[in-house]
Amino acid sequence: MSDEHLIEHTVSHQELLHGNFLHAFRDTVRLPDQSIATREFVVHPGAVMVIPLLHTPHGLRLVLERQYRYPVAQVMIEFPAGKLNPGEDPLLCAQRELMEETGYTARQWARAGILHPVISYSTEVIEIWFAQELTLGQRQLDVGEFLDVFTATPEQLMAWCRDGQVTDAKTLTGALWLQNMLAGHWPVSWQTLS
Repeated sequence: MSDEHLIEHTVSHQELLHGNFLHAFRDTVRLPDQSIATREFVVHPGAVMVIPLLHTPHGLRLVLERQYRYPVAQVMIEFPAGKLNPGEDPLLCAQRELMEETGYTARQWARAGILHPVISYSTEVIEIWFAQELTLGQRQLDVGEFLDVFTATPEQLMAWCRDGQVTDAKTLTGALWLQNMLAGHWPVSWQTLS
């Protein structure tokens, strides 16, 4: 089945902002009915999110973060995440972000999938990774980065998602992956790193 009846075609392309992190554009597009519209969007370098599984004698715990997010002016509960550097392998980025933000390194990794968190105005794609066999070391936060690291059970996370305490799109998607992976519905392939 063809999607041609849905596709918009670029007529013109205008740069609005080229910042340190984001690159914003306004395009003029021809719609499927041949009318003209504008589309404003942000080009994003891509990112990774890690779902760290901490196996303890008392059961499974998840490594999470609390971080103030300026655009929404509130402290958010999130899984560790960070943007890709140009040309960076997503697994290496996931390893780097986990260690920098939480201090943990992981011996086993499994790629879950991808998510597009804001398809209406951004090109951002986030790769989702699971990590386990964690070892705690020293955090190496970026300059100007402030966050708390804590653990919670999967049940606590699901309750926070249900009750609106977790509203971050990537963390909600991570919770969906986690729930289905733990139930055996969405299996992942683990790889052991030396």
